[in-house]
Amino acid sequence: MRSIILASASPRRAELLRQMGLNFFAVPVDIDETPSPDEPATTYVERLAREKANAGLALAENPDCLVIGSDTSVVLGGAILGKPRDIADASTILASLSGRIHKVMTAVALAGSHGCFARLVVTEVRFRVLSRGEIDAYCHTGEPMDKAGAYGIQGKGGIFVDRLWGSYSAVVGLPLDETAALLKEAGEPVWMHWSQSGEEPL
Repeated sequence: MRSIILASASPRRAELLRQMGLNFFAVPVDIDETPSPDEPATTYVERLAREKANAGLALAENPDCLVIGSDTSVVLGGAILGKPRDIADASTILASLSGRIHKVMTAVALAGSHGCFARLVVTEVRFRVLSRGEIDAYCHTGEPMDKAGAYGIQGKGGIFVDRLWGSYSAVVGLPLDETAALLKEAGEPVWMHWSQSGEEPL
């Protein structure tokens, strides 16, 4: 089996890979995440996922490894809502999402000797109407500060969501089905990593 690298420092993405039953190494990469002028959100998210995967592959000691890169953006009315700059910015973002439907776009890319291939998942999420008090309280927990769209659906921010159309894991940060599909296409199906006996799977 080829070694798998996650080109990310995100604990959420690491937890999702563990949920899939994969053994992997996490290697943070540093890329410029500035959108290009007039770059569509779908193009931006997939580009960053590919750049992260390729950056991780460039750092890898084993050229036969597989590197997973992923990026998530929250999009409201065509505008990309990034990670908040500070508490005031987080509060403004959450107020803009209150009572509305937004899109969460997550791309996953897999880079290796076979090339770099990506999948994009778009999920619609609806927030209930949020009170000013709960927005302020949530912002002061610190949870919104490192998350696109200023909330974490897998954390306290999950209570704001009253409807979701699409992939929950993609909103968290990594679409499980699409990640498994990319690994299978690269000749590394996820189930082969599930053997606990140390024997080769049948």
